[in-house]
Amino acid sequence: MFQLLRCVPRVLGTTVAGLRAAAPSLPLLQPASRPCARPFGLLSVRAGSVQLPGLLKPRGPCACGCGCSGLHTEGDKAFVDFLSDEIKEEKKIQKYKSLPKMSGGWELEVNGTEAKLVRKVAGEKITVTFNINNSIPPAFGGEEEEPSQGQKAEEQEPELTSTPNFVVEVTKDGSSKALVLDCHYPEDETGQEDDQSDIFSIKEVSFQATGESDWKDTNYTLNTDSLDWGLYDHLMDFLADRGVDNTFADELVELSTALEHQEYISFLEDLKGFVKSQ
Repeated sequence: MFQLLRCVPRVLGTTVAGLRAAAPSLPLLQPASRPCARPFGLLSVRAGSVQLPGLLKPRGPCACGCGCSGLHTEGDKAFVDFLSDEIKEEKKIQKYKSLPKMSGGWELEVNGTEAKLVRKVAGEKITVTFNINNSIPPAFGGEEEEPSQGQKAEEQEPELTSTPNFVVEVTKDGSSKALVLDCHYPEDETGQEDDQSDIFSIKEVSFQATGESDWKDTNYTLNTDSLDWGLYDHLMDFLADRGVDNTFADELVELSTALEHQEYISFLEDLKGFVKSQ
């Protein structure tokens, strides 16, 4: 029995060998080709390959010929030239090369566009704070007047004056409250020369806690629009006794105008440097 089982593999091997010799050779199976889904131009960048104009190429020098590699147009060059002329003209008409001083012993602190005036009198500290941003009132008027004979157009341009809102804060030694008075320059009264009228007005009055930078809206605020005139006059006298009167208001306009003009020239210089930078 075991001898018959041993002969089976041999017989099968001989039969398979004969079949292989008789059968024609078949070609080997090849995997079907699959088209590439991406263009070869986007897979790699090689020297001599066809590319779209300007694709993956460094920016060349600007059109003005200065040799810089940043965006620098003829419009930018004209803008820089305009700003240079504007800066020269503004410096030419600049009234104060340095900020004017306030009379009455006020100490000035400037932080950008914000200014603070501090004065101490007999156990009280009076602080006046203002910001020159948006402090120049718009030029109201109808049709522009033509320049008179022999007068240049530049000479008829009104002088820009800064009339900012300002806050007066009065604190007393040992008190935890400060009396805060929000003041402004009425547009119809600015520049009046009548000594009997006030050139500034009190808009709101409130008490705020001392030592806090942010005042609370929950504290009662007195609006002077519907205030008794007697109380309003006493409030104005209260400010005048502490150095905040018409003289102070006039000097504040001078100081604010000088600071606004100084910041405007600095802005033009920064703008010129920004546009010109490469």
